[in-house]
Amino acid sequence: MSGVVSISYPTLVSSPLSLRTSIEQAFGSHPEALGIILVKDLPSVYKSFRETLLNLGYKYAHLPDDVKERYTDPGSSFSFGWSHGKAHPYALLLTGYPDTLKGSYYANPIVDTPDVSSALREQHREYYRENIWPDADEEGIEGFESAFKDLGRFVFQVGCELAAACEPFVSKHFGDTSFSLVSLIARSQTTKARLLHYFPPSAGDVKGGDDEPIDSWCGFHLDNSLLTGLCAPSVVPSPSPESGLYIRTRGGELTKVSIPDDCLAFQTGEALQLVTEGRLRATPHCVRVGGSSERISRETFALFMQPDTHQQVSATETFGQFTKRILEKHYGKSSM
Repeated sequence: MSGVVSISYPTLVSSPLSLRTSIEQAFGSHPEALGIILVKDLPSVYKSFRETLLNLGYKYAHLPDDVKERYTDPGSSFSFGWSHGKAHPYALLLTGYPDTLKGSYYANPIVDTPDVSSALREQHREYYRENIWPDADEEGIEGFESAFKDLGRFVFQVGCELAAACEPFVSKHFGDTSFSLVSLIARSQTTKARLLHYFPPSAGDVKGGDDEPIDSWCGFHLDNSLLTGLCAPSVVPSPSPESGLYIRTRGGELTKVSIPDDCLAFQTGEALQLVTEGRLRATPHCVRVGGSSERISRETFALFMQPDTHQQVSATETFGQFTKRILEKHYGKSSM
C-alpha cells in the first residue's frame, strides 16, 4: 500500500489549509498519484456506524428473494432500492450484462425526496426518485433506514470537509471559476450511496490462481462523481492477500489499496475530471476476488458526491447529459 496518502481528521477540521501538500500528492497529476486519500483518526462513532450497516447489508442480501424484491424500483432502472442481477445501468456499464456477483442497495442518505420539478424528476429518474426503505419492522434488518442514513451522512460530512480542504488546490484547475467544489457537493440533490454485498463467486465465474483476472469481482471503471467516499470492506472469511481494491496510478501502474477499518477513503471521479478540463484525472479502479472464492463474501459502502443534473461540467455538457452519454456509449441506448 505504499504511496497511499493519509491525513488526520482533527487536522482536516482544525487546519484544512495545512493539508494542501498531502492533497496535491494524492489527487495531483504526477505519475505516482493514486487519486485516493485516506482520512484517519475519525470520531469513534464511525466504527459503530460502519459495523452496523455492513452487518445489515449482509443480512439483507440473505433475505428471501420475495422480501428483497419488495424494495426494488424498476422505474429508476433499479437505481433506488435493491438491485441484483437486474439490467441496472451501472452494472451494464461495467460488464455489458446484468451483474449477479454483486447485490446493491441504493439511496440518497441526505434527502428522501429531492426538491425538483416533476419534469426533472421524470427526466433523471436515476437521481431524483424518492428513496425506498424496508419496513421498519422487517424481520432481520430492523433499523436499516436509520443505519444507512447514519453512515451516509457521516461520510458526506467528512467529504464536504475534505472538499473544503481541497479548494485551494482544485480551484486553480477549474475551467469555470464561478463555483466551488464544496458548493457543487453540499447543495446537490443527486448524492447517492451504494451498500454492496459481493456474493461468493461460483467456480465457473472466476478463474483461480495466476489465471484470475485482476478485476474478477468488479471490472475496471471510473466513478461518475466528483468525489467518492469509501468504507473499509468487511470480508468473510479473511481474504487472501491478493483480494481487494486495485487502482491504476496516473502513470499507469497497478497498485493494491487497503482501507483500514477505522479510516475512510475518498477518490476522484469523472465529473471532477470534466470540471477541471482534464487537469485532475478520475481514478480507474476494480476489485479482485483473490484465491479461494467458494465461501468468501464482501460488504462495503460507497457514497457518490456529485453535482446536480443541470450543473455545467464542460463547455458542452451538463452533469445529466454526461451521465446519459456514458451509459449510451457503453451499451448503445439510454436507459433513463
